[in-house]
Amino acid sequence: MQSTSTNPVHRNAARVLSAVNLVALLATSAGCVAQTQPDTPPVAPAPPVAAAGLPPPPPPGAAPVPPPPGVGPAPLAEEGTAITTQATVSRFLINPDGDVDGFLNSDNTIVHFPPHMSAQLTSAVHPGDAVQIDGWRDAGGNLKAQRITDARSGQQLTDQPPLPGTRPLPRELRGAGLSRLSAQGQVLRVTTAPRGEPDGVILADGTVIKLTPPVAQQFPRLVQAGARVSAQGYGTRNQYGTALQATSFGAPGNLTRLYDRVPPSP
Repeated sequence: MQSTSTNPVHRNAARVLSAVNLVALLATSAGCVAQTQPDTPPVAPAPPVAAAGLPPPPPPGAAPVPPPPGVGPAPLAEEGTAITTQATVSRFLINPDGDVDGFLNSDNTIVHFPPHMSAQLTSAVHPGDAVQIDGWRDAGGNLKAQRITDARSGQQLTDQPPLPGTRPLPRELRGAGLSRLSAQGQVLRVTTAPRGEPDGVILADGTVIKLTPPVAQQFPRLVQAGARVSAQGYGTRNQYGTALQATSFGAPGNLTRLYDRVPPSP
């Protein structure tokens, strides 16, 4: 008769075999899971969409791209080139209102200075003084002074805005103090507007004849150094010189009326 009890050795062998089978089953399952999830890098989020008609924004951390050559705001011609140079005051120059607004250098270069600082300029420097000019050269080759230093006294004059509360004359009073003047002589220097277009002449005796750029362009043979010209208009004659805004201009004996309506004498 066979015993119903199981041999202990057989029982242990069966347990070991079951454990081995379980380990093999777990390994197979892990391999299947790994195959269903391929090893691919994470997908980066899509870049933001640009507004219609505009380029897409650069990615974070990207360096700015410089603009193509020639693209960008054009510098103003009146800004010119910053310079520091030496000059000698040859003579003061005035505008038609009688304000000293600069001077001629010994080489006939025009040095501009704000007319509202007329009194300060004529007190700080005098004809014949050597000065240092710090400022800019404009499109016409003239100098726009930011600071003028007298070499002898060391006194400095810096361009300052008008004092607060200073008001210009009302339009109806402008020109009320001007006189009817005439001038004639040889052109020493052509004056220019900020962008370089001619707007008048300076005669050999220092008289300033102002024209508008469109008018000056009508007299190309006269608005140049060495030409002999004549003018009539309204302006000022004082201790610093003579200047007028021309209402008639041309060669001596051949004046051209510049405006249909000439203002009456003050």
